[in-house]
Amino acid sequence: MDVTEQDSSFGGGAEIHCPQNKLKEHNTTQHYELLQQLGDCYTSVGSYDRAKKSYEQAASLGPDEPAPYIGLGVVELQQNNLDDAELAFRVALRLDPNCAKAYAGLAMAAQQKADYKQAFEFYLKCLELDVDNLTALLGLFQTSCRMGSFARVIYYLEQYLNTHPGDSSVMFSLAALYMREGRLPLAGETLRDVLALDPENKDAANLLEEVEHSLAQKEQEAQAGVHIA
Repeated sequence: MDVTEQDSSFGGGAEIHCPQNKLKEHNTTQHYELLQQLGDCYTSVGSYDRAKKSYEQAASLGPDEPAPYIGLGVVELQQNNLDDAELAFRVALRLDPNCAKAYAGLAMAAQQKADYKQAFEFYLKCLELDVDNLTALLGLFQTSCRMGSFARVIYYLEQYLNTHPGDSSVMFSLAALYMREGRLPLAGETLRDVLALDPENKDAANLLEEVEHSLAQKEQEAQAGVHIA
């Protein structure tokens, strides 16, 4: 049996005939999306039990979709249930081996367990799949500071800024890494760019003061070396 609907894409005049099974599939998809959105909404306000229930219902309607398991993983992370979070993210990854959010979730769980090496690798994998993932970028920055490994982080921060040139938080992180690597002129230039965008940024102003002081010291040492020679 066919169901008749109005086709609004052509101004509301034409009629189309949709088989009942396709209408049911459409309704199931809409219900899945609504449950997923409800889960996200409940998570954002800290209503984790309701969020979990919504994600579980979404997973039953879309058993091949990774998104409900990402949501469940985030809920478990927020409640510090790290093993359960990791399990949910791994299910998402099994459903979609190229799911950047699943790698970011695994990285956050590893970071909270203080397994910085594993977190670093998961963040890198996430960024290989999604170079614009800001959560992974900042997580990579944090873990690199713990590990003292900066070269690969700098590359991804620079790549991100190529497409998001006005992101002052990423620019500040990059400047801090330049300073740690002794690339003081580049650190100073980046911090001045941050202050041009955000003149009230006290952290950037303080770090720029440190950079300029270090540059002045280096110049004095160089001049003293010339006089001695």
